Formats: sequence, structure tokens, C-alpha cells
Amino acid sequence: MTDIGRADEPVTRRYRIEHRTAYRYSDSVSASYGRGYLRPRVLPWQDLQSHTLVIEPAPSDAAESTDVYGNVDSYFHVTKSHTELVVTGVSMVVVRRPEIDVVAAERPWEDARIGEVDAEGMEFLLASPYVQITEEVREYAASSFRPGRPAMDALVDLVRRIHADFKYSSGSTKVGTSVPEILTKRSGVCQDFAHLMVACARSHGLPARYVSGYLATNPPPGRERMVGVDASHAWAAVRVPGGHWLALDPTNDQLADERYTTVAWGRDYGDVPPLRGVIFTDAETSTMKVAVDVAPL
Repeated sequence: MTDIGRADEPVTRRYRIEHRTAYRYSDSVSASYGRGYLRPRVLPWQDLQSHTLVIEPAPSDAAESTDVYGNVDSYFHVTKSHTELVVTGVSMVVVRRPEIDVVAAERPWEDARIGEVDAEGMEFLLASPYVQITEEVREYAASSFRPGRPAMDALVDLVRRIHADFKYSSGSTKVGTSVPEILTKRSGVCQDFAHLMVACARSHGLPARYVSGYLATNPPPGRERMVGVDASHAWAAVRVPGGHWLALDPTNDQLADERYTTVAWGRDYGDVPPLRGVIFTDAETSTMKVAVDVAPL
């Protein structure tokens, strides 16, 4: 697993995050309804200093609400006729390296299993629309979850195996690609690897969340940081003994650290998409372009 940071590296970082989504239509759209998750969460290791959401054309109605998982869900309704819709979220955040309860993480992974009385854990233990729990998933995860193995060791091993066994291939899968398909194709993107990680943990009785957010990437040595190359990211958080949650990124073979900004979490992608909506139009074609910039400050 990639080292999460040396002792002399900064453990607190500040970012300006801009997430811009532009929709273009071949004909006029009379109305657009949209909602999504673009506001970063406030967490013990993460401070949200400011957040603005700009919709063009300006909406006639807009609101925010908090869902059952504590995420902020933004809603808007555009009634002005348009052929282009642009949604831009700008956030200023401070992220600290999450502290790990080493004592809890060294306990056997079986200690994190829960009973029916734990409502929060049960919510993230069952199969969900994008996280299917099959015998093939259980078999793949089994070699990591050996009896009595420390929870941290088991999860780190699972992350390492997913990173080694599956190829990152942009465009190789779709939003609705199932976990069994990912196991067969042995390729995918961060969303797929997060779903697989979550499925593996749940298949052995460990509550696991799908986490959506941003990852600040570093440029190659001697090169300037490129605006627009950072993107929305997805990883997993698994509950370890003692009720603590450990966030891990199988796409990059590492624990989530101060480079990761958390926006929302849920059972799977379907609970926390950045944006989704409904339009009223006769347009036959449309395009969508997403640009995300995570700028260290």
C-alpha cells in the first residue's frame, strides 16, 4: 500500500474546489429540475469554510436539505428556456489527516460484525442497487478475511489486491455496471473499485460505505499543476472494531488522508451522485462536460 505520508509532510491542507458541469442541447429546453451532492461535509477532520452553487440560467427555485445520511442535497428548478445549463459549485475546505485508532484496527476483523440492533450498521451491511453480494464476491474477499486477522491488515490486503488485480480503464464501464461484471471484466474506474470494496466488506459482515468526493493529485516532478485534471473521486469506508470507520482507496492503493475531500456517503453511487435531473425538451441530442479543479492554497 502506498505510504499515506511521512512525518515531515503536512497533515493539514486547504483547497479551493471548483466543480463545473455544462449541459448543451440541440433544441430548446423549457424546464430543468436538478439535484445533487456538491457541498462538502463538515467532519471532525474536515472544515467547510465556504460553498457557493451557481446555476446558469438562474433558477426560479433552489433549496438545500439534509438526507438521512447527513449529506447536504442541493435542488434547483430552471424555468427559463435554454439550450445550455451550467452548474458550478465552488468550495473552500480545510482537510486534516484523519486519526486512526490503532488499538481498534489491530483487533480481529470479526469484532466489527454487528447484530440486528445496530440500525446504522445494518444500513451499510445489506446489498444495495449498485452493490450486489454474490458467492463470487465472498470467494474473492475470503483470502483477505482470514479468521482472527487484525482488521487493518485484512482491509489493507483487500485494497492492495483490488489495486493489483483490476486495471483502471476510463470508459470501460458505465454507471450501472454491476459488481459481478467488474469481477469478470477485471477493469473499471474508481466508482467500480469502490463498489467492489464495499461489496467485499459487506459479504463478510462488515458495514461499508460508498464515499464520494475529491482527490487532490500531484503533478509529475518539474511540471506545473494543470487546471481541470482533477476529478470527482470515489472510495470506501469500512467499520472496524469499536465502531470506527476506516476510509480506503482501492483505486490508488492507499488510506484516505488529507488529500481527500469528502462530499457525501451512502450505500452506493445511486445515493450520492454529483448531479442528476429531469428536462422537458424536444432536443434529440445533448452533451455533458464536467471539469473539476482541486487547487491547493
